[in-house]
Amino acid sequence: MTKKLRSSAWFAGDDKDAFIHRSWMKNRGLPDDAFDGRPVIGICNTFSEFTPCNAHFRELVEHVKRGVLDAGGVPLEFPVFSCGESNLRPTAMLFRNLASMDVEEAIRGNPMDGVVLMAGCDKTTPSLLMGASSCDLPSIVISGGPMLNGKFRGKDIGSGTDVWRFSEDVRAGVMSRADFMAAESAMSRSPGHCMTMGTASTMASMVEALGVALPGNAAYPAVDARRSRLARMTGRRIVEMVHEDLVLSRILTREAFANAIRINGAIGGSTNAVVHLLAIAGRIGTPLTLEDWDRWGQDMPTILDLMPSGRFLMEDFCYAGGLPALMKEVASVLDLGALTVTGRTVAENIEPAENFDKEVIRPVTKPLTPNGGIAVLRGNLAPDGAIIKPSAASPELMRHRGRAVVFNTIEDYKRRVDDPALDIDEHCVMVLRNCGPKGYPGMAEVGNMALPRKLLERGVRDMVRLSDARMSGTAFGTVILHVAPEAAVGGPLALVKDGDEIELDVPARRLQLHVSEEALAARRAAWSAPEPAMKGGYQSLYVERTLQADKGADLDFLVGCRGHAVPRESH
Repeated sequence: MTKKLRSSAWFAGDDKDAFIHRSWMKNRGLPDDAFDGRPVIGICNTFSEFTPCNAHFRELVEHVKRGVLDAGGVPLEFPVFSCGESNLRPTAMLFRNLASMDVEEAIRGNPMDGVVLMAGCDKTTPSLLMGASSCDLPSIVISGGPMLNGKFRGKDIGSGTDVWRFSEDVRAGVMSRADFMAAESAMSRSPGHCMTMGTASTMASMVEALGVALPGNAAYPAVDARRSRLARMTGRRIVEMVHEDLVLSRILTREAFANAIRINGAIGGSTNAVVHLLAIAGRIGTPLTLEDWDRWGQDMPTILDLMPSGRFLMEDFCYAGGLPALMKEVASVLDLGALTVTGRTVAENIEPAENFDKEVIRPVTKPLTPNGGIAVLRGNLAPDGAIIKPSAASPELMRHRGRAVVFNTIEDYKRRVDDPALDIDEHCVMVLRNCGPKGYPGMAEVGNMALPRKLLERGVRDMVRLSDARMSGTAFGTVILHVAPEAAVGGPLALVKDGDEIELDVPARRLQLHVSEEALAARRAAWSAPEPAMKGGYQSLYVERTLQADKGADLDFLVGCRGHAVPRESH
């Protein structure tokens, strides 16, 4: 029996309403049979010239359209809000939830039977998948692909990762300002997103590991012909998915999330994947918690030798075999029976994969880091959890006690960090607060605080840093993030004072403030909430309704799958 298409509610029949819908769609030359039982495929495009990672999507979308046409579908492109990490202020994360609302309502309100999600820059991937999950139509992701490797003076350099490194070297006086500026054009030398394992590459890997993108999605460079070919195959596949009624809820299962979390550990993926996967799971209705992240990820070896944890870049990962080859290396810990958008299982998808470079994709017996998954910390300083990425941290700092040096806001930090009179040494714990979901607002990527100049000049390159903020996936260091509850809502982080002793014990998963409960109670009684940085508009809605980091920082009223039914006609 032929499946009744959702779009037929708009286009089928000979009444006034169907006339209106078909007539207007024909104004650009669509033939009569475009609405004669052919699946209508929405192509959700996050193209924007303000989002450099996605600026090549005008060309990429044409390959998707051709694939849809190949398979007998009708491709209809639509734009949504594009969260560009590099330019959007105060932080792209503030607008992830707004973009997801745009995606959800555009999918539900328009006559589409399936949707291709064109994602690239950091927040575009989760925002598209969150919005689509709340509708639960057949959906598939195509990522824009990473840039080619940066090249500077005979060496490969990586976006983000080498920015932080070069910036520290300039401040330490070991790299000239002229050299720093010369590296700028050498770093981003082709279309695409970060070629390090930043959040964009991590989320491209996550959608492939979750099974909502075709094999090879994560690593093909943006300018590689295979990226265009993959886009065309994605267009073909979504038409087949509509006929098979292969909706997201059949794919985004608990087993799929377990696979993705394990793969995140294996690739040394971004800490940002934590809040994004929690939010996606919340939308589709799959139970997922911080404890799951720790349970499934803590024993995963990091076997991908890629910046910021390692040496290589995404182009090298592609040539080594990409994510299918890596997944095959760790197949023993994956749920190989999980269903994917191919209509096949994980096992079937990775069976033909080969590892062509065992320096880039290491054997499990020779990992980059034995325990590379995201570690979830708890204690009186983070009763609802905090996270750290061990593969990007200094092993000698995994157990540490030091006195707190507190910065109350990001502006306070910038004003004082290079003050020669700042009372700080390499044994201290740098504390930044009021940078969480409500406090910034939007939980900006400021947690990887640059070290004080006077310590850099002495050769110090890492310290324990602690905040309720996030950090770029391209960043590195012993950085504790996503402290929950955040300071702006009165979490314990709000009560820390200069000189307090803080204990970090990653193996024991402990983050403890060594101050008595009586002293903390007195401080809490004297505490008052900070004034929001901006009032009115979307930012006020966000501050009022956003959840804490341990719940994915989604807006509370967006959690859950509302389906794709529309109860009323428009005319």
